[in-house]
Amino acid sequence: MCYRSVTMQPMPPTPLVNLYDLPRAALGELLAGWGYSAYHRDLLWEALYRQQVESFDALTGLRPDLVQALRERTRLERPTTHHEVFSSDGFTRKLLLRLRDGQTVETVLMRFKDRATVCLSTQAGCAMGCVFCATGQMGFVRHLTPGEIVGQVLHVTRILRETNESLRNVVLMGMGEPLHNYDATMEAVDILVERSGLALAPRFITLSTVGVVPGIRRLADEDRPVQLAVSLHGATEAERGALVPAARKWPLAELMDACRYYSEKRKRRIFYEWALIAGQNDTPEQAHALGQLLQGMDAHVNVIPLNPTVGYAQRPSGPDAVRAFQDILAGYGLPSTVRQRRGIDIDAGCGQLKAAVERPRRAPQPTAS
Repeated sequence: MCYRSVTMQPMPPTPLVNLYDLPRAALGELLAGWGYSAYHRDLLWEALYRQQVESFDALTGLRPDLVQALRERTRLERPTTHHEVFSSDGFTRKLLLRLRDGQTVETVLMRFKDRATVCLSTQAGCAMGCVFCATGQMGFVRHLTPGEIVGQVLHVTRILRETNESLRNVVLMGMGEPLHNYDATMEAVDILVERSGLALAPRFITLSTVGVVPGIRRLADEDRPVQLAVSLHGATEAERGALVPAARKWPLAELMDACRYYSEKRKRRIFYEWALIAGQNDTPEQAHALGQLLQGMDAHVNVIPLNPTVGYAQRPSGPDAVRAFQDILAGYGLPSTVRQRRGIDIDAGCGQLKAAVERPRRAPQPTAS
C-alpha cells in the first residue's frame, strides 16, 4: 500500500482585537473570558477613554498579567494623520486620517465661540452617489469599524487638550452614509456616550442620513440616543432623484412615512438638510413644494448654500435667493437656519480633501442590497 505524505498548512493567526472596537459590555465579556472581573474592565475602560492612554506601557494601574494578556491578544489602534490643513478663519482644521489598511478618511474639527464640534466619517467612500458630493463621486470602498469611528474622536480630543478645550458636538456627517453602516456606527455611539468614558451628551450627537428608510425605522424602534438629520435637497420625486440616486430605492413618499414614524415614536424633531443650488432647487416652486411636504411635521430646515466640488459644475445660491427661500418656508410655519459654511478655503466639504490629496486607493465597489 502506498502512503502519500500530507503537508499540514499552518493555521492563520487569530486576529488581534482592537480594544476601541468594543463597547463597555463587550469589553467586559472579553475580560471575563480570561478570568478578570468587571472591576478590571472598569479600570481598563477609564484608561482608554478618561486617561486616553496610547500604549500598553501606559497601562500602569492594571495587573501586570492582564497587561501582558492585552499585549498578546489585543491592539490599541488609532488612525494617524496623513495630511491636515487649517482654514484662514482660524477655527477650522481638516484632517485626512490614515487607517491600518492604508485607507484614508476625513475628520473636521470646527471651533466656535463656546464649543468645539467634530464631523466624523463612518465609511471610506460612499455608496449613495449624491451628485454634488465629492465622497459620493469617488464611490464606496468599505465600512469603518466602531474603533475607526471612535478613533477620530480620540484624535480630535487629543488636539483639544493641548489648548484646554473639550469636545461638545459630534456630527456623523463626514464621508459615508451612517445608516448604511448601522451596527458599527451605533456601537461607536454607545462608546462615545458611555458615562464612565468620554461621556458625550446624546443630545449633542447628530446623525445625518441621505434617507435610508430601514435605518430610520430601526433608529425609531431601538430608541437610539442621537439627533436625526435627513438630507432632502429636493421636494419632488424628479428633483430629488436627479440629485440623490438613493431616492430611486427609497422614494420620497416612503421616506416621509419613515420620518413621520420616527417623529411620532420618538417625540423628537427631525432636521432636514437642503443644499441650495443656484437656479436648481432654490426656486420659489421648490420652496413651496418643500413647505407643503413638511407642513404640520415637527421639522426644522437647515439650508446650506452648495459647497462646490470639482465633479459638479453648479454654484451655490446667493444671499437674496436664500432669504426668499426661507421666507416661503416661514409662510408654512417651518423654522429654518442658514448653516454656516466652514473651511471653504481648505476643501472642508465631505470628500474634498481626500480627492485633492490622493486618488482613491481602489475601484469603487457595489453596495450590498
